[in-house]
Amino acid sequence: MSVHDFYVVSPYLAMAGAGLLVILLDLALPMRNKGLLPYFAFVALAGPFVLSLIQFYDLSGAVNLLQGSDAFATEDPSILLGTLSVDRFALFFNFLIIGSTALVVLGSTDYVRSMERFQGEYFGLILFSATGMMLLAAATDLITIYISLELTTLPLAALSAFLMNRKSSEAGMKFLIIGGISSALMLYGMALVFGFTGSTQLADISNAIGQATGDTPFGNYAIFVGVILMIAGFGFKLSAAPFQMWVPDVYEAAPTPVVGFLSVASKAAAFAVVLRVLFTGFFDVALDWGILIAGLAAASMVIGNLVAISQSNIRRLFGYSTIAHAGYILVGVAAGVKSGEGVFKTPEFAAIGPDSVLFYLGAYAAANLAAFIAITIIGSKINSDEISDYAGLVTRAPVLAMVLALALLALVGVPPTGIFIAKLYIFTAAVDSGLVWLALLGVVNSAVSAYYYVRIIRVMFTQPATSEEKITASPAPFLALGLAGAAMVFMGIAPGFVMEAAQGAVRALAV
Repeated sequence: MSVHDFYVVSPYLAMAGAGLLVILLDLALPMRNKGLLPYFAFVALAGPFVLSLIQFYDLSGAVNLLQGSDAFATEDPSILLGTLSVDRFALFFNFLIIGSTALVVLGSTDYVRSMERFQGEYFGLILFSATGMMLLAAATDLITIYISLELTTLPLAALSAFLMNRKSSEAGMKFLIIGGISSALMLYGMALVFGFTGSTQLADISNAIGQATGDTPFGNYAIFVGVILMIAGFGFKLSAAPFQMWVPDVYEAAPTPVVGFLSVASKAAAFAVVLRVLFTGFFDVALDWGILIAGLAAASMVIGNLVAISQSNIRRLFGYSTIAHAGYILVGVAAGVKSGEGVFKTPEFAAIGPDSVLFYLGAYAAANLAAFIAITIIGSKINSDEISDYAGLVTRAPVLAMVLALALLALVGVPPTGIFIAKLYIFTAAVDSGLVWLALLGVVNSAVSAYYYVRIIRVMFTQPATSEEKITASPAPFLALGLAGAAMVFMGIAPGFVMEAAQGAVRALAV
């Protein structure tokens, strides 16, 4: 590796180094000082953040500003033999993942006090998983993608079982087994693609597919089967139907902050790799995989929302909710097929579909983290995740109740929150791309979701409290809650900043 290569991977090395330092500090600190670990983990995130910020503004080092474009170079062979790409797309997800990780770490401050002996492992695993997520967004080689996925998934499987009770252990085992099956499917699909194209790099795969001709879908049966198996593997990571069977059990039994991390950062990384793979490596057969993605979007929206209606456990309800939101985001992926047709990989490319996906992921991260941080604080005090036990919460914790209610309304898509703007962008992209039926289905499902989200608000604000005990927390979780809530509202009132960043990120895929 050259010095240039070390510079390129410095944010990822810094994130992994932060995880190692947290574990080493855990060994050195006496038991009475273990409470310092979350604050150290939070401060350690400044390393990858600052390095990513330097790379974002550095136009003469590892990244080059293309003439006539504000996208960064994505096919520099000097970057670890072309296996990683430092561009606006990767850096957008670096900031999103680092921000989500920081909020989860702060939100875990009170929660981890009950696991004093294992706090170092807890925060270390979160940081190692975040490293894999950041690598996923930058990977441009199938082997690198697979390794990054495993680095992301294995720590999450351990974290899912971290409570070490029967339910938590079962959830971790389900996550591990189903994740292993999905990885095997994806790896077999990658092998088929490699067998036909002779390369594992997305740029070479795109060139080989562009030269393939045939009357079969995708132009060749090997590519046809390979892409389907890869999408099936990615579907597990996206928590999209019909690959969602692990979601409700893991969301119900895993540590609550881990569930928030899984629902936001992991989902963002999964969509990052899906966009990179499909739009960079397989855009020449986009009309074929676009139909498949549209079908997954429809199934996810319908199954997620309909099953969520009958849930009485708030974390299980959020499990099905995240399936539905995966469907909404997949609408943007499918819409990007036609909106980029004919201009993709040209300076004129400005498809609103992929842009809206990135904006939605940012807005969803803010709203969902606000909800899960509030649920973490409430659940640890009332020792229950049943919606009925949230009765009268407004009298016991008015700030928590207000922020949670705002987050729930944001997830419905009510203005002035970011997800309202995100859904507007995504459904507009679907209509402009000729997917009117999918946009209508999304609007109907958004209306359906209002029923189970508003039901929680009704319980908190209209039903009598079962206890007079006040619910409080230390300043760190409330700081995380405030930051997430502010971001949620900011993206609804002033979406231009994030949308501009999303547009620059997506253009990086096209060069």
